[in-house]
Amino acid sequence: MVRQLSWVLLVCSRHSGETEAGAAGGLGLPVPGPIALLQEEMATEKPVTPTEEQLEILEYNFCKVNKHPDPTTLCLIAAETGLSEEQTLKWFKQRLAEWRKSEGLPSESGSVRD
Repeated sequence: MVRQLSWVLLVCSRHSGETEAGAAGGLGLPVPGPIALLQEEMATEKPVTPTEEQLEILEYNFCKVNKHPDPTTLCLIAAETGLSEEQTLKWFKQRLAEWRKSEGLPSESGSVRD
């Protein structure tokens, strides 16, 4: 019971901004809040390499549907592949740069749509 109570106090203190000393009788060190913990998790995330099936879906949408997907289409593609929207957008940007290079076009051009 004491172990459960300490855990509850520690979790609650992370949300309220208390220190470990105030919440669980620790050393008085600040406990990182939820945003700091989320940022720490994001910093340690490893890049995801799409599987062959995901690449097929991404390539199909790039070549046959649209090289510049709007946010709704991007969301649908991300859901279909199982990747996050950020990962899907990053893949499209990298693939567009590769395509532009293979076509002999500048890597970034805002005046003409492909």
